[in-house]
Amino acid sequence: MSHIVLKLQQRARHLFFCLFCVLIALLCLFPFYWAIVSSLKSGADIFATDLVPKCITFQNYYTIFQDRTFSCALLNSTIVSFVTVCIALALAALASFALARISFRGRKRILIAILSVTMFPQVAVLSGMFELIRTLGLYNQRSALILSYMTVTVPFTAWTLTSFMREVPKELEEAAIIDGAGHFTILTKIFLPIVSPALVTTGLLAFVAAWNEFLFALTFTLTNEVRTVPVAIAMLSGASQHELPWGNIMAASVLVTLPLVALVLIFQRRIISGLTAGAVKG
Repeated sequence: MSHIVLKLQQRARHLFFCLFCVLIALLCLFPFYWAIVSSLKSGADIFATDLVPKCITFQNYYTIFQDRTFSCALLNSTIVSFVTVCIALALAALASFALARISFRGRKRILIAILSVTMFPQVAVLSGMFELIRTLGLYNQRSALILSYMTVTVPFTAWTLTSFMREVPKELEEAAIIDGAGHFTILTKIFLPIVSPALVTTGLLAFVAAWNEFLFALTFTLTNEVRTVPVAIAMLSGASQHELPWGNIMAASVLVTLPLVALVLIFQRRIISGLTAGAVKG
């Protein structure tokens, strides 16, 4: 009898856990679903509370694609985010290898300094970054956004990759040294292929951070030819104080979110491998 009661309790816990996961999934996905539904409405229908639109229209998407400002902003975000991730991963890979595998004086202090940089909010360094960008003559250029985004992405990727570099077996490095390989060869030929899931995971997180960044993009850009999509959507929502184009805003938000969803689905396996690397030691 006690065995049956225990089994029923286990099933009840499993059912409760499944219902809890479904509830969390619904809470996370509903805002995105509502944005899609709202983007397919027009006129006064957008203020209706129907979960399924009665009349589906793609006029909002057509309007967004016809807007040259949004298309230019989408291209700017793609270029800035991609270049930022490439530079951040290159610098972080070199820094993390040195911090994880090479013994030198002050290594722990450097790690603490890197971690401390990630704790500062963007607004705390905004004025200093503005003066630096203006002095370098980079204001209202894509390079200004790339430089400012690297202050956020490089410390994060370096700190994360350092922990993964430490998990690589020391025997592989010793064998390479015996064969006469230098530090750069060991990094590029041995370590980077092994930690490639971590590179994909941190690179994707850095891409999301650069893609969604708003404060630096708003401060360091002035014209529509340089602005990124978060600023373009903000400018779109502020176009009229009396009648906001909610349908266009929702359509733009959906279009901006789709590339991130696609990247996660494409690199799903490597992301899971990167998140679980080092969790089990054999």
